[in-house]
Amino acid sequence: MSFKENLFKRRKADANVPELPCATAHLIVEPDEVYRSKAATHLTSHRLADFRRNPLLFHKKELGLVREEDRPAYQIGRAAHTLILEGREAFEKRYAVGGPVNPKTGEVFGERTKAYAEWAEAQGKPVLTTEQSVLVESMAASVRAHKHAAELLADGVAEGVVRAEYDGMACQSRIDWVHPERGIVDLKTCDNLDWLEMDAKSYGYAHQFAFYRSVLAIIAGVVAPVFIIAVEKREPFRTGVWVMGQNVLALAQKENEQAMSRLAKCRETDSWPTGYENIRTFDYL
Repeated sequence: MSFKENLFKRRKADANVPELPCATAHLIVEPDEVYRSKAATHLTSHRLADFRRNPLLFHKKELGLVREEDRPAYQIGRAAHTLILEGREAFEKRYAVGGPVNPKTGEVFGERTKAYAEWAEAQGKPVLTTEQSVLVESMAASVRAHKHAAELLADGVAEGVVRAEYDGMACQSRIDWVHPERGIVDLKTCDNLDWLEMDAKSYGYAHQFAFYRSVLAIIAGVVAPVFIIAVEKREPFRTGVWVMGQNVLALAQKENEQAMSRLAKCRETDSWPTGYENIRTFDYL
């Protein structure tokens, strides 16, 4: 069943449950490689965050002079997203788990052995060790066991794409999850839930979600609420759920749009500052 034919066109019998029918009807479901191929012509929240931090680095990445770093932790996060949001079938199709068994010991060859490297290459897809797979499974189990997280993920579509012209720029977002009544849901993996709110400030989560919300609102005509589901990557694998405050999102949206205005000027003048052109004063301890 296609996206437009599925449950998002339905109407709840309970009139007291608010719906976001337009928001879900405009989502696009497409492979990740298609989405990435359009990154050269469409601004994303990630690229806008790069610009806010460092216009020169943003420009070098745009020219292909700097490659995005891919750390092992990123693969764990991607695998967890696949299992939690897209399900078991998608996870098993996208990832290989385990490794070749040493007939002499009955154990899997080590990751640094030639036998393991040859086996991994032959899989034709990303490989998770048994330990990494157990970690991903533990995170997924924790999310399923959390009442509010389970409710948010009980209904919706994973990895829906939205595209629109926003402030004169072609923009796109790939949203983790959109619930037909609750709105945008973003899944984060973290080391410690106690630091989630600090991480949110450090990594600009509010700006990311404000960008998602703005692009979705342009095509759907509705301003969606935003939730975070965060799960720890280590014992005890706690899961927490946050709803983003409207004032926080409104301020982040304003700052996004200010940054987009600066980006337009940088492109017009082909001038890409570092942010450190002038002398600064250091007058505190």
